[in-house]
Amino acid sequence: DCGNSGTTLRLLMGVLAGRVNAILDGDASLRRRPIARVAEPLKTMGAKITSNRTDRPPVYLRRQNTILRPIRYTMKVASAQVKSALILAALRASGSSVIGSPAVTRDHTERMLAAMGAKLRSTGKTVRVNPSHLTSPGLLHVPGDVSSAVYLLCAAAAVPGSSLRVRSVGVNPTRSAALDVMRRMGARIQISNRTQWSGEPVADIVVAGGTPLRGVTVPARLVPILIDEIPALCALAVTARGTFVVRGAGELKVKESNRIRTTVALLRSFGADARALADGIVVRGGKELRAPRRVNTHGDHRIGLSAAILAAAAQAPITIDDADCIATSFPKFAQTWKAAFGSKRTLQ
Repeated sequence: DCGNSGTTLRLLMGVLAGRVNAILDGDASLRRRPIARVAEPLKTMGAKITSNRTDRPPVYLRRQNTILRPIRYTMKVASAQVKSALILAALRASGSSVIGSPAVTRDHTERMLAAMGAKLRSTGKTVRVNPSHLTSPGLLHVPGDVSSAVYLLCAAAAVPGSSLRVRSVGVNPTRSAALDVMRRMGARIQISNRTQWSGEPVADIVVAGGTPLRGVTVPARLVPILIDEIPALCALAVTARGTFVVRGAGELKVKESNRIRTTVALLRSFGADARALADGIVVRGGKELRAPRRVNTHGDHRIGLSAAILAAAAQAPITIDDADCIATSFPKFAQTWKAAFGSKRTLQ
């Protein structure tokens, strides 16, 4: 049971392919997410994978006696999840595999596996993986997730007079592009106490609110490495002057919800000027926000978290319905929010 975590489903497909008989399933939102982008290249490697629904979970994997074949494969969509699933499978293949991407994607898997003795080499958009025997690192330090921290950081940037420090956050350059976009928007962000944890760069992030923000166009090259942070950046953009534009983000349609549609609906529920594009979102900032009494996550943790940013910007309490999904990426979110912003701007 993978819950509503697409990462869990896709990585387990790579880990388990050919090794065991297994069924991978999840909640209603996960059952709407495509699996062919992982299943098809794994089948090319010889894995036995089926589904009783077209390109959707549940996923059935069959144990086999043959070793997986190596693969030379270029992904159609830049996806760290797909890449990681193929890397994990390629570690047990009978020869060297080469996995390419149309754009640079997050490299947490490569860093972790290298620390565990994997024979792999990453050069920009391509990873070469040789069969490898992994060894335990003994102790693995996991940094705080900047994709979760960004909701606190955006809220602080939107609240005049605020100052917030988030400690020991991963600032891997393939994951922290949202911070670069926030800076382009005019947010005051400082990085301090830099160090390394198990091959990952880590630091404290400090943001101060109250500076005038401006709308920007997100560079297309950054979209694959900040795809999860787009709802948060859109929420921040409603407090900025000018127009915020993100394009080339069609992947948002196949997340826990259609995030183009649900993000725009969320922004509009606060009175913001937002418009959906075929592959992105346009937000025109500067309108006075009016908080609704209630919002719905549509089963998507990123939508619930983005609602919190908007509530902080509107300086009004709201109730988030169907909020259990937030724990997918941010356990104990409500307690953390209270610690950061106090009861006057706290979700109920």
